[in-house]
Amino acid sequence: MDRHIYPNEAVWHEQHAAQADRWQAPPIVEELKAKAREEGLWNLFLPASELGAGLSNSDYAPLCEIMGRSFMAPEIFNCSAPDTGNMEVLVRYGTPEQKERWLKPLLAGEIRSCFAMTEPDVASSDATNIECRIERDGDHYVVNGRKWWSSGANDPRCRIAILMGKTDPSAPKHRQQSMILVPFDTPGVEVVRPLTVFGYDDAPHGHAEVTYTDVRVPASNILLGEGRGFEIAQGRLGPGRIHHCMRLIGQAERALEAMCARAHARVAFGKPLAHQGALRHEIARSRIEIEQARLLVMEAARRMDAVGNKEARGLIAMIKVVAPNVALAVIDRAIQVHGGAGVCQDHHLAYAWASARTLRLADGPDEVHLESVARLELARHG
Repeated sequence: MDRHIYPNEAVWHEQHAAQADRWQAPPIVEELKAKAREEGLWNLFLPASELGAGLSNSDYAPLCEIMGRSFMAPEIFNCSAPDTGNMEVLVRYGTPEQKERWLKPLLAGEIRSCFAMTEPDVASSDATNIECRIERDGDHYVVNGRKWWSSGANDPRCRIAILMGKTDPSAPKHRQQSMILVPFDTPGVEVVRPLTVFGYDDAPHGHAEVTYTDVRVPASNILLGEGRGFEIAQGRLGPGRIHHCMRLIGQAERALEAMCARAHARVAFGKPLAHQGALRHEIARSRIEIEQARLLVMEAARRMDAVGNKEARGLIAMIKVVAPNVALAVIDRAIQVHGGAGVCQDHHLAYAWASARTLRLADGPDEVHLESVARLELARHG
């Protein structure tokens, strides 16, 4: 990170600004990916799989935190969402043929992918609302629907979508949905527009609205079989949520470092900000909150390793509420200390805040996770 990532963040921005196409990855990305792979710092996730680096969730947590400090780092080590979650799905649920065609190039960092679950026309916090249809037609399935927040779909390297839709609306509520692999060059797949996050388009990765109109894919592209969509989603979103939380701790740490550096360097009313009592208390609160959040994330990782993702779901829900809110609080304090500089492009803080704010919604809003925690707690005392 010190030798290759932080010094090249400015290079990334310079190269990206100079490109005619905002959706092309700057050349520095592939250069650094090659270095990371040469050093064996590659596919560090994937616990309990020989395809990864042999790390447990607890092993991976501090590494993910460190990568989370930089917007560009996760991709450099082939540890960025949504590819990590999609690779985990293929490892767990893919057929040998699906793994050969899609998992292999994803593990090699040769292609990118997206996850098509959220829809604009329904409250997707309740995934039983999903309206996208996956209908059998002989040796094919036909997909029709409208998705959005398909992160990475704008990237020309995005070659495959894992899509969730309804195969049988008459089945029991949680058996109506299935997941299917949709190659992104299939006729009928259209990227309608990039979506901005508080004005940021997040290019070249980005988030897209995508329509699927009479998209025909082979029946062999179905994952695990019809009606297994919720089962796959739970297997995918558990690790994805903890990865987000690990990265958020890294963002909070970097913001606190920036806050302290600014407090030492900036003078107001005749003395450095570091000598102002109110700010000192904000710094202390930030350190306390980060330590608490990290301990909870590490406990969730330990439980996932010990008893599995399903049994650790309560802790996963807790950290998904705690980590984004802690990161937002710390980043907000850092912005305040930086004054006008904190909300402009001269510092990473404004973008960090926008990114962290989305994670109170991504992979389920706070309210859904609070409900999960409450349900488990009430059942324990029932």
